[in-house]
Amino acid sequence: MKQQKLLFIDRDGTLIEEPADEQIDDFGKLKFVKGVFRNLSFIRQKLDFRFVMVSNQDGLGTSSFPEDTFWPVHNFILQTLEGEGVTFDDIKIDPHFPEDNHPNRKPGTGMLTEYLNNDQYDIANSYVIGDRDTDRQLAKNLGCKALILGDEGMDWEKIAELLFAGERIAHVKRTTRETDIDVCLNLDGTGKCDIQTGLGFFDHMLEQIVKHGMMDLQIHTNGDLNVDEHHTIEDTALALGECLLKALGDKRGIERYGYCLPMDDCLCQVALDFGGRPWLVWDAEFHREHVGDMPTEMFLHFFKSLSDAARMNLNIKAEGQNEHHKIEGIFKALARSLRMAVRRDIYHYELPSTKGAL
Repeated sequence: MKQQKLLFIDRDGTLIEEPADEQIDDFGKLKFVKGVFRNLSFIRQKLDFRFVMVSNQDGLGTSSFPEDTFWPVHNFILQTLEGEGVTFDDIKIDPHFPEDNHPNRKPGTGMLTEYLNNDQYDIANSYVIGDRDTDRQLAKNLGCKALILGDEGMDWEKIAELLFAGERIAHVKRTTRETDIDVCLNLDGTGKCDIQTGLGFFDHMLEQIVKHGMMDLQIHTNGDLNVDEHHTIEDTALALGECLLKALGDKRGIERYGYCLPMDDCLCQVALDFGGRPWLVWDAEFHREHVGDMPTEMFLHFFKSLSDAARMNLNIKAEGQNEHHKIEGIFKALARSLRMAVRRDIYHYELPSTKGAL
């Protein structure tokens, strides 16, 4: 029997905006969170999750929060969502105050015991969707995943994308007699990086891809720098390119193409295509042997290896006088091109090709 996955969805701050007094007890306070209708309706229509609303309503039923001020607004919320194609299979509301320490109150799981230790449900691949640390902790207590609004760009658009199309994370380990390389990449990251290649300037350039491409990237390279820099730079490019290719998956919904930008005296252009055909056009000249500890002759090798491994067409052009600015501009333009090209549209989830394959 196929197990069913669940979405444990918070109400206040997640479906509707939460006011300063944290009580939605009249219609004047009611405002739906941006993007909730379109994206939650899409999730409901396209995916097979059981929808469970899980909400703390402090003191519901007491003099501080009478039920007759709660239910009319709550029922209107449900009716409005239903009109947009969003219904809930189960609704759990806990009325206890925090000081009660009641096991039903989030992040406690007392209201949700029917879903735990039940072979009917796939808890490990279920999600809590919320806006607070208590929702994150609830996910941990349940043994499922968390999607928290406001976390580093997380909104309903991103939630729908991740649930529908999945995470784009890849890991590549490349070991030869010359290098030992470990690369982890998240195309939908927030700009976190941990890059250690043994070459300070090379690290600085790779960081540009992370920060301006809004990806998460870890690269640990142990190369034969006692010989020279060639293998370290070239093999890192091959591992990174392979990671890009794996993370893109079937490429459905991506923009595919990608940017030029100025950097002081320089103008740098990087156009790319994830069309599956590697090719490099390189129109950039350098008149120093090194920038930092990186040989300028290796710039071409890096981008050629990256293009080959990622199976992308790269067309790179740079003009200017300052060699540092020129290569940094190229890496920044590459990052922006990548960010543009890997952007994914789940509402037009097709291969961007008339051939039907990339």
